[in-house]
Amino acid sequence: MMEQNMPCAQVPQPMRCGSWPSPVTAALVAGKSLTLQEVRTTGQSVFWLERRPAEGGRTVLMRWTSGTDEVAEALPEDADVGTRVHEYGGGAYAVAHHGIVYADRRTALVWQLVEGAADPVLLAGAEGVRFADLRFDPVSCTVLAIREDHRPQGEPQGALVALGHQGGLDGLVLQSGADFYMSPACSPDGAWLAWIEWDHPNMPWDSTRLCMGRVVRDPQGNICALESVRVLAGACGGESLVEPRWTAEGHLLVISDREGHWQVWEVQALQPDAPLAQYPLPEGETGQPAWVFGQSSYQPLANGGCIALTVRNGESQCFVRSASGQIHPFAGSPDQCPIALEDGRFAWVEAPVNALPAVVVGDAAQGVQRVLRRSATLALAAADISCPESVRFKVDGGDGTLGHAFFYPPANEQACVPPDEKPPMIVLVHGGPTARAQDGFSFKVQWWTSRGFAVLDVNYGGSTGFGRSWRNRLQGQWGVVDVADCVAACRHMVATGRVDPNRIAIRGSSAGGMTVLLALAAASDLFAAGVSLYGVTDLRALAQETHKFEARYLDGLVGPWPDAEDVYVARSPISVASRIRAPVLLLQGLEDKVVPPSQAHAMMAALQAAGTPCTLREFPGEGHGFRKEETIRQALELELAFYGRVFGFEPAPPA
Repeated sequence: MMEQNMPCAQVPQPMRCGSWPSPVTAALVAGKSLTLQEVRTTGQSVFWLERRPAEGGRTVLMRWTSGTDEVAEALPEDADVGTRVHEYGGGAYAVAHHGIVYADRRTALVWQLVEGAADPVLLAGAEGVRFADLRFDPVSCTVLAIREDHRPQGEPQGALVALGHQGGLDGLVLQSGADFYMSPACSPDGAWLAWIEWDHPNMPWDSTRLCMGRVVRDPQGNICALESVRVLAGACGGESLVEPRWTAEGHLLVISDREGHWQVWEVQALQPDAPLAQYPLPEGETGQPAWVFGQSSYQPLANGGCIALTVRNGESQCFVRSASGQIHPFAGSPDQCPIALEDGRFAWVEAPVNALPAVVVGDAAQGVQRVLRRSATLALAAADISCPESVRFKVDGGDGTLGHAFFYPPANEQACVPPDEKPPMIVLVHGGPTARAQDGFSFKVQWWTSRGFAVLDVNYGGSTGFGRSWRNRLQGQWGVVDVADCVAACRHMVATGRVDPNRIAIRGSSAGGMTVLLALAAASDLFAAGVSLYGVTDLRALAQETHKFEARYLDGLVGPWPDAEDVYVARSPISVASRIRAPVLLLQGLEDKVVPPSQAHAMMAALQAAGTPCTLREFPGEGHGFRKEETIRQALELELAFYGRVFGFEPAPPA
């Protein structure tokens, strides 16, 4: 799926790094590129979400049906699909042969559009109530959802609910009492409902429970209650169970990390002790941290097989397991597990290392057969795209454990690094901190590499894709292990001689922003500049102010609050601001509910008091993650100009 826009390659000319003219313009990244996600299918129709920065970050539901050439919006033109349950959302729509159900991001109302109808009807919603993880009941028009109720005093209350009948606009509560719920999954015959639940202080990648109940229906066939509810797995804690799914034959599958890695297991759900039997798939980790609803790591197939997305050594690979147990590689580069159509083909977001993401349709053996939607219309030349190189490096601990990162060298069809220069390097620190650096095409990388920067994207301890033991390296050590691993990865690349040791910057967002600031304080001889996007600066304030989903996250990452307050103080960037000497750029949304603007204000004041150059830029109307075209464009241009001042180059004029 290589994309080219030139009939023949140009001869690149030596140019000072950072000043290269780039086809990856701010206008392309900010306004003309779409974020494609959450592919769903029903029958021969494919649906997906696309976020449009040019429309103020509006998220649109798109539809294509096999046999037609038309790709069109599936909902009224004012719909903005999304939800703020857990603040990060996901699972904001569902499709079935009889229609679509979706949550509107601006109003939090849930609407249903019946197939063939012109207008949607209100299904659920009230002031202070949010819904996510929407799922259709396979045998009725009932919609299952996770409800987050902000009306009671104290923390919002989670519940598993049924929408569309007796519960009114609030939904009918089927299960409550746990702190969190996720992934309602109804058996094909509609007799059983499985779901995931967990309680504070755990996060879903720490400890969850797989539960199941018998479905009770009213005379019209709608779900009205659950009975015989029991825990199938995870009752004793210490096991992360995610993504329960039913096979066409009525067998229950689930992902569990009980043997050290997330893998697919088959649940003997109707037996008294519900034992789990491992479902054979290639070695690696099949599963991902449940920051958002609606993720897809695997899918049972109608013919009795399974398709799964597995991470091994940091790299994603997709496999198909036939009903007879044979394993075949999937001929594509999906960012989430492909979803089957009725005719046996698949739909997915194709995210190769060397081309822009696109929603596609294809099959397992031949790969992409049809492109439905590209993230951008621009076709980049092969020479303009930097492809990742897996890097392994030693980490602290003395046990021979190796860390992982992706290294991207500069790449530009028109320019190359002069013989007397080595490229500056930007170290990327992913958020979470329980997330991972991925190898698919990313503008956050190509924006820099196409301008003459090298990029190092680090999978520090705590990252997913490497098993539970690697995730647990960060338990009680956030602000220590992540910093040490980023420094070790950076020093490893310096030792290779491929980058300029005097021109290294480190950047990260959210949790990654905290690691950035602590790394600047810990390794002032290594980093010449740092950029924190809505980063954590005061752990005490975060523990006291953050939203429910992460309210106890720090108990595991740092220590129990408030008993470990001294650790919170010591690990907070604001406490070590006096040790930061490199210039710092802070970028912050004024509507951020996860890391409030007060954290950026306090950090700027501390840096100014220490005499450290610091610039804070705030963006009205932006939350935790920037959505608007103007914000994204300004942030990119501000950061590039910042590096230009620090590293001594003049950025190329905007195209």
